[in-house]
Amino acid sequence: MPKPKRTTKNQPKRLVGYVRVSTDEQATNGVSMDAQRSRLRAHAKAHGYSLVAIESDNGTSGKVPPRKRDGLQRALAMIDGGDADGLVFLKLDRLSRSVRDILQMADEAKRAEWDLLSVSENIDTATATGKMILTVLAALAEMEREQLGERTRMGMDQVAREGRARSRFLPFGYRVSGAAKATTVRAGDTRRLTEHPEEMVILKRMLRLRASGDGAYRIAGALNAKGIVNPRTKKPWATSTVAAILRTAQRRAAVAA
Repeated sequence: MPKPKRTTKNQPKRLVGYVRVSTDEQATNGVSMDAQRSRLRAHAKAHGYSLVAIESDNGTSGKVPPRKRDGLQRALAMIDGGDADGLVFLKLDRLSRSVRDILQMADEAKRAEWDLLSVSENIDTATATGKMILTVLAALAEMEREQLGERTRMGMDQVAREGRARSRFLPFGYRVSGAAKATTVRAGDTRRLTEHPEEMVILKRMLRLRASGDGAYRIAGALNAKGIVNPRTKKPWATSTVAAILRTAQRRAAVAA
């Protein structure tokens, strides 16, 4: 598919504007559709841009993914069709309240060679400064994801130290008190884990073989050769299942140490 025709350096940049409000914001924050439209027109005039259209999503939350908004889709269709060279909006949160969505759209814009412009934050991805700001946003988003993952792991480790299940799937070798057959629990179940005799015998055998240097493949083969089936599935052992059980057991041992 050929790329849409863009303006040359001697022609004014053609932009399609995008405005959005949720019902509460329009009433309390003074970011009405008309106010946003006026700001976009003034910005385009001040910078010599051609504002070819302004599309809108009224009463739409910023949490709704960009690709699921009718007004924004119309604006992007104009850009895809070569009728505009970029998208202009009042603030980044008008485009989305998700940094991930903003960065994804910026990546799409880069690949398709069109521009994103935010009036309030003075971001224009056609400039070095605009690209740098988006790079910083990407770094902050990555840091936020890592911190969230770290907090989640710390929380799960604390749950394990308290002798409870880290997820709704009980670790092999364990049950919860009062439910000797159940291998899953409801989210938030605070019952402590207790050893399941039959599974614990198999788990200890796995750990001994692992300590002697055997990997998951050889351990699965050794269990199957002895006629020891997986008591949860009543089937022979698969390498992937043994590997997952060993990872969980090693994680629990590391947390308890």
